[in-house]
Amino acid sequence: MATTATIRNGIDVDRLLDTIHGIQADPAQGSFTFKASSTWRDGTHNTGQILGFTHAGQPDTSRSGNFTLEGDEPPVLLGNNAGPNAVELLLQALGFCYAVGYAANAAAQGIELSSLEFEVEGDIDVRRFLGVDGPRAGFTAIRAHARVSSPNGTPEQLRSLCQYVQDTSPVRDSLANPVPVETTLEIA
Repeated sequence: MATTATIRNGIDVDRLLDTIHGIQADPAQGSFTFKASSTWRDGTHNTGQILGFTHAGQPDTSRSGNFTLEGDEPPVLLGNNAGPNAVELLLQALGFCYAVGYAANAAAQGIELSSLEFEVEGDIDVRRFLGVDGPRAGFTAIRAHARVSSPNGTPEQLRSLCQYVQDTSPVRDSLANPVPVETTLEIA
């Protein structure tokens, strides 16, 4: 007798639960190393590549190639708008992470989503980046606004899920807590 997968919010719930149980049984399965590269093109324009990743110490082979992103600055910051700038991509990464976490966790809890949107904005002062005395170079505040509709989730469930997603988001955790960053330089 064939079994039918439970798909909710586009998430295969059985596969999600198998993944969770697999990581609980072997915590090494929860270990990933993600990679990206950036190549300067001209002015403030860069081309980024999202490269393969490793899972539990092994290279992943599920992707047929790299993902390509274009990054640039707006004209006020000497760019040509060939793509979003790096801090906009950082905000988008938080929105992506929140949406993935919300959809997957809602699916696991039996909550169906009709729509889900995140708007993320951040305040930054570029003086330090430009070599002028000023506050820290990074964001001084980031605000996210979620909008969700569900045919079967109660307001209490949806609020609780929103808090859970914030508490477990890898991107939010990386923004809110110090992470060691090591940079090396190779001179060609």
